[in-house]
Amino acid sequence: MQTLTERDYKKILICLTLYVTSLFAANSLGVKTMPFLFGTHLSVSILSFPVIFIMTDVIGEVYGKKMAKNFVVAGIISIILFLCYSFVSGLAPWATNSSWAKDSFDTIFGVTARFSIASIAAFVIAEYQDVFSFFFLKKKIGEKKFWLRSNLSNIWSQFFDSAIFILIAFVGTGRYGWHDMLLMILAWWMYKVFMGFLFTPLSYLGIKLLRGNSNASQGNKN
Repeated sequence: MQTLTERDYKKILICLTLYVTSLFAANSLGVKTMPFLFGTHLSVSILSFPVIFIMTDVIGEVYGKKMAKNFVVAGIISIILFLCYSFVSGLAPWATNSSWAKDSFDTIFGVTARFSIASIAAFVIAEYQDVFSFFFLKKKIGEKKFWLRSNLSNIWSQFFDSAIFILIAFVGTGRYGWHDMLLMILAWWMYKVFMGFLFTPLSYLGIKLLRGNSNASQGNKN
């Protein structure tokens, strides 16, 4: 089992900061959608979500499966805590001089709360599936070909994430019909997979920076 140095802990803390920040960005900004191909829409959350899945692969590659799972647990706790803060903040009374923001606040954070619930369900299933698939493929393919293991595991994890999130976030809201939601799932999924491939060189850069002269051994499976 590897011994982590102070430098390792600093690198892990920086990665965790990037991971959680990207997660919060996806949850809080995801209410905004933008036009995409064939009349579909993409949430702006797709700009930060690839970072989340890539980060667990990079951390898992350098520091092992246990550390990758720790990142997932940290993400789950942060989403739940944010959801609790949103709920309590929504119940708190408004001061007279700030009531001008009430309608906008209630609308945005009311939707954000539902998005957070959808995100928890999608995040738990997709992220754990990603970690499991990544290390399963590592046993089958071997220590090399990180790009192949990372992208193959992301294909299914991104599908689960897109499908579960959209169904929980939009079913019953009247905003989108079933046909539109299906197109959104496919569009979001394909875009996230494409972004995963596009970010692959950054994954290798991240691995190189994390390993450096640290004691983190290549191919650690713990």
